[in-house]
Amino acid sequence: MNDRIDVHHHLLPVDYVRWLHTQGVTDAGGWQLPAWSVQRALDAMDQHGISAAVLSLSAPGVHLGDAPAAATWARRVNEIAAECVKDHPDRFGFFATLTLPDTDGALDAAGYAFDELSADGIVLLANSRGGYLGSPGFDPLMAELDRRGAVVFVHPTELPGPAVPGIPPFAADFLLDTTRAAFNLVRHDVPGRYPAIKFILAHAGGFVPYAAHRLALTIADATRRALSQVLDDFGSFYFDTALSSSPVTLPSLLAFAKPGHVLYGSDWPYAPDSVVTHFNAHLDSYEPLTRTQRRDIAHGSAQQLFPRFA
Repeated sequence: MNDRIDVHHHLLPVDYVRWLHTQGVTDAGGWQLPAWSVQRALDAMDQHGISAAVLSLSAPGVHLGDAPAAATWARRVNEIAAECVKDHPDRFGFFATLTLPDTDGALDAAGYAFDELSADGIVLLANSRGGYLGSPGFDPLMAELDRRGAVVFVHPTELPGPAVPGIPPFAADFLLDTTRAAFNLVRHDVPGRYPAIKFILAHAGGFVPYAAHRLALTIADATRRALSQVLDDFGSFYFDTALSSSPVTLPSLLAFAKPGHVLYGSDWPYAPDSVVTHFNAHLDSYEPLTRTQRRDIAHGSAQQLFPRFA
């Protein structure tokens, strides 16, 4: 039965990939850039029981050090994603790509994406050229996204430091990158100051569910905020299951996340079909899940965030 709504599903337009190659980029965190097309995406969705997918650009995004180029490619990628939605409105939505750390450019791109392209939300990298989400310089963008009640998908990228030889960044560093972003968002009280933003953390939030109390105690001590409030801020996040639905990861995620805050994610096409199948099988066979939890993870929670998929 095709009932999954995939909130972690990437697009890689051919022109964008060619541009990355001209910039010397051939992989994303050690993962080779995979082939992508609309038909490949639809075929994969049918294979994996996905009724609809919210498209997003993965790392490295569009800002590679040149703000005007970032603005050009953000618009180009967002227009391509919008065309996918126009051509297949029952199968696709999209998270718009912005231009952080260029905040002014990001505001312009967000306005165009929402007002002209009907974007379903925004994708933001956990860090943009070393600047982590939650940093005060990004507050103007957070205020605008809060005004719009936006859904924001937080995706990791390479850490602002050297990788460890033999450890591909996507294997471990990506999880730390997401955790750092979540910590910084809560440390700077972004969920409290901009409560209308719905943040989805990729890959089950990195280490957040497992280490939530350790992270929260650190913030509570530094800010003199109540531990319960800090934990509630961490609990305000949504989490996707991409590469994270194993019987080892799921108990921690489900023990921490609020009801209705876990959504299905595949990470296709970076995660090849065999990997998606592996994690889907664990999710399908995880006996402790109640019927309500299965429904919410598959599509119910996503339908709350994206009513047009209801």
